[in-house]
Amino acid sequence: MLMVTTETINGKDLEMLGVVKGSTIQTVNAFRDIGAGLKTLVGGELKKYNEMMDHARQLATERMMEEANALGADAIVCVRYASSSVMQNAAEVMAYGTAVKFK
Repeated sequence: MLMVTTETINGKDLEMLGVVKGSTIQTVNAFRDIGAGLKTLVGGELKKYNEMMDHARQLATERMMEEANALGADAIVCVRYASSSVMQNAAEVMAYGTAVKFK
């Protein structure tokens, strides 16, 4: 499945099928969260949180692609990602775009 952040795909005439999205809510386990809290005292990268967000983006993308496939799409244009805090130490990641079929 082709995914682009642009509104068009060079050389393709597109039929819009509709908005597709995928999301997930993720958190790290309590022990890792305590470690991350201590890390904020000395500074530095929170690697476990990076891993969690990478996994969340991947899962949200897969779910968006599943919706697009169910519509018979060839591609998704205008792909975007959004994230928000749902509760302390938990984040939602959403991937969304417009499913299209090549004419």
